[in-house]
Amino acid sequence: MQTQETFIDNLKNQLKYGGMSIRLIFINVIVFLGIRILDVFAQLGGGIEGAFIENNLTPVFGLHTELSEFFTHPWTLLTNMFAHYDAWHLIWNMVFLYFAGRLFEQLFNQKRLLYTYVLGGILGGVLEIIAHLIFPSMQFSNDIVIGASGSIMAIFIAIAFYRPNLTISLFGILPVRIIILALIFIVTDLLNLDSSDGTAHFAHLGGAILGVWSIQNIHSSGNIVNQAIKLMQWFSHVFSKNDNSTFKVKKGGKSKSKRFKPDEDYNSEKKDQQIIIDKILDKISKSGYESLTKKEKDFLFKQSKNG
Repeated sequence: MQTQETFIDNLKNQLKYGGMSIRLIFINVIVFLGIRILDVFAQLGGGIEGAFIENNLTPVFGLHTELSEFFTHPWTLLTNMFAHYDAWHLIWNMVFLYFAGRLFEQLFNQKRLLYTYVLGGILGGVLEIIAHLIFPSMQFSNDIVIGASGSIMAIFIAIAFYRPNLTISLFGILPVRIIILALIFIVTDLLNLDSSDGTAHFAHLGGAILGVWSIQNIHSSGNIVNQAIKLMQWFSHVFSKNDNSTFKVKKGGKSKSKRFKPDEDYNSEKKDQQIIIDKILDKISKSGYESLTKKEKDFLFKQSKNG
């Protein structure tokens, strides 16, 4: 019993303090387990293995690339990036998401990771639909796409093109510049666009495009991710039922309006923070994480939580 409580407490701590990458992994794993459990119960009821997924869950989670089917299942543009049917597909994607996501959070923040993940998945899905529409003669593996690959590609490519000289240890032993790995992934997808290997290569490339796009003019209000964040904040404000969102009532009956920084001040502050982050990352690249002072470690940690 004590072991079970410790395990549950550990899960809670990971969800609370582990960062956005851990939360995204949890969502993907929970959805996968839910899908597999439903399939097992269907088999116990006399069904065929995989038939319940194919007939009942695929239309719900998988992205329909045929335009007529997509119009009747538009929500799958979002659901597909959180679902997997195959265990090895899930494991590979989640390992990739863990390492890319943690590095992304050190460079940027949790909120930006979430939006890059979602926007990468959306653009990947859109490109896959367009490809099926304008290249009908290509031998696509199937008409339904599922998995987080496009979203994860967006995260990884954003890191690679933002910090192309960053060196990582491949398999823990082989130092390689991250931009080299990124280019290998992109070229591999380009060379396999017409293959029927079961991989949504157009979705990968859509995620890669979003990754590059997401770091253009990164401190500008016109940046694609910054625009998406502002749009969601606007929707949240419009549909919020909390009338106290723009002012606070202090004890004694006094009220104080909530003040916001002008765009110029906000952007200037973000640029200054990014300069510090770049210097710290350069130090990590040259001397390792342990070479950082406590103040530098605390600053990185604070920035990763600033989502």
